[in-house]
Formats: sequence, C-alpha cells, structure tokens
Amino acid sequence: MLYLLTFEQAIADSEQFSKRHLLLGNGFSIACRADIFHYGSLYGQADFSHAPEVEAVFTALDTKDFEAVIRTLESAATILPAYVADGGAAPTKMLHHAAMLKEILVQTIAGNHPHLPSDIPDAKFWACRRFLSHFLSGQKAGCVFTLNYDLLLYWTLMHEDLPFENPVDLAKNDSFGNDEDEPNAEYVVWQGETSAHSANVMFLHGALHLFDSGKDLLKYTWVRKGVPLIEQARAALANDKFPLFVAEGTSAQKKARIRHNAYLYQGLKQFTANVTQGKHCWFIFGHSLAANDDHILTRIGRGRFKKLYVGLYGDPLEAWNEEIIGRAKWLTSLRHEKWPLEVEFYQAESAQVWA
Repeated sequence: MLYLLTFEQAIADSEQFSKRHLLLGNGFSIACRADIFHYGSLYGQADFSHAPEVEAVFTALDTKDFEAVIRTLESAATILPAYVADGGAAPTKMLHHAAMLKEILVQTIAGNHPHLPSDIPDAKFWACRRFLSHFLSGQKAGCVFTLNYDLLLYWTLMHEDLPFENPVDLAKNDSFGNDEDEPNAEYVVWQGETSAHSANVMFLHGALHLFDSGKDLLKYTWVRKGVPLIEQARAALANDKFPLFVAEGTSAQKKARIRHNAYLYQGLKQFTANVTQGKHCWFIFGHSLAANDDHILTRIGRGRFKKLYVGLYGDPLEAWNEEIIGRAKWLTSLRHEKWPLEVEFYQAESAQVWA
C-alpha cells in the first residue's frame, strides 16, 4: 500500500531544497467552501434557460464538469461537418453555446461567491496564511501559482490582521501597481514584464478581480474604491465586461488563450523558469493532475527540479487518487535522464489549509 507523508513530514523533507513553490488547484477553494466552489454546486446554481440544449449535454455526458462540456461542444462542432454534409447551423450553434457556457460559468461564480471576506471566519484565513507561509515566507520562500479564478487566495494574502504576537508575514508581489497616467485611479494595473520577473503570486488562468480594459490589465481592489471586490466584478459583468478568465476545454486551447494574453503568458514563463531550477522543490495541493491542464503539468515533467510533493485527499486506493498517482508517474516519465524526478505523496487533509 502507498505510504502517505503528512504535510508536516513533507515540509520537513523539503528542507533539503533551497526554495519551495506551490501550485494550487480547485481543491484549495473546495476545501474552504465546498458548497460554492465544487463543480456540482456551480452546475446547480447555473442558469441554462437561454440554452436548454447545453443542459441536455451535461445530462448526456453524465457530468457536472463545465470544462468537459465546453470541450465536447467545441470538438463536436469541429468534426460534425465531416459526418453530416448538410449539418447546417449546428456547428455554429455548438460553438456559440460553448462560448455562452464560459459566460454562464463566470456569472455563476460571481453570483454565488462569498460577498465579503468577513463571510469566511477569520480562523480559516489565519490557518491558510500559516499554510502559505511555507512558500511565501522565510529563506525557503518561492512562488505560489494558482489555477483558480476566485478571490480566496487574494483575500487571504490581504488578511494581515492576525491576532498573534508574531503575525505571519507573507511576500505577495503580484506585479500590479499604480497607473502612471492615473495614479489615484480606483484600480491598479499590471506593470508588465518590467516588474513581473519579481512577482511571486500568479493567477495562471486569470481571476475574478482581473479585467482587461483593452489598454491595460486592471486589478480591482477594495482599498481603492471602498466597494467589495465581488460587487465590482458583478457590476462589470452586468455591463458585459468579463474578467480575465481561461475556461477553454482542452489543454491546447488553454495554451493558445494564454499565449495571446501578455499577463497569462508571463505567468506561464515564470512558472517554466522555476520548474527548471534544480535546487528547488514543488508542492501541489488540490489538483487532480487532469489532462486538461497538461499545458502546465508537462512543464513539471520536463523541468529539472528534483522532487514533487502531491497531495491526495482520502483513501489512496480510491479511483480518483489512483488516477492522480498514475498521472504523477507519467510526469516522471517525461524527465530527461539527467534530471530524474522523484514524487512523494502527502495527506492533503493534514495540511489543514483552512483549519
């Protein structure tokens, strides 16, 4: 039977490396509020009234995974003309519904997202800051990369009012700063590659508080406007302004989307630069290593760092964990023989990310 380390044991073992980096998946958010951030919950709250066919696709595939349905619709639209010469408007309609589904997903998340940080108990934020301190504090501090688009990580980084004598200080440079043309604006702007190389927190798939104005990438902040971030996001959505958000179905489509946005592409380059550091190590929390994120995962497999710690939730013999274990072994197979990759698995629950 597979032996699982505790998170503490994994951290102790990682002391042999010069830096620790962290990759977060949706399990990070689910661990805080499963009632909101689990795909099943999003599906239950989504409004499909303008595209009832889309709901039928979920039923036909027996899934509540938005990305799986988006991927299926886009793939079907590509191959249908080869089988149905007079397919007519069906492929166009499928692509339209795939795009609509991306918007439904964003609208649903914004509509059900916790309204204020105070909706989450302080103890959860304090626990999460302790977890993040292993990666953003001290001599081993590296970078945190997240594939999530909600505000939980951002709120945690801003939640500095810890009730302890020795508060947990976290480095949180996300490369956003004042707009040089409007320094007193209600937002801050991405500073571009000039400062991005020093960033240590990156949203690899975008986030609800990041909006593309066409000229700049804006980050909405509560401090600048005095309005909760989720209200600002909802107001933008109501005006048909959508956050920077990667919802494409396949890894290849996600990669193409990332390559066409300077911020996302810089984040990917930053990620790639860190996986090639031989003296560093990496932790993964809350990610299933699913193939639809291979544009990220293959960089781990082809990197040069020596050790990867992967969190497993529950019994390692459960089917979902066996898939993760298999995918982790696949990552090791991608390595050049000069830089072999060792994988250790740890109990995700023992990290007590949200206490």
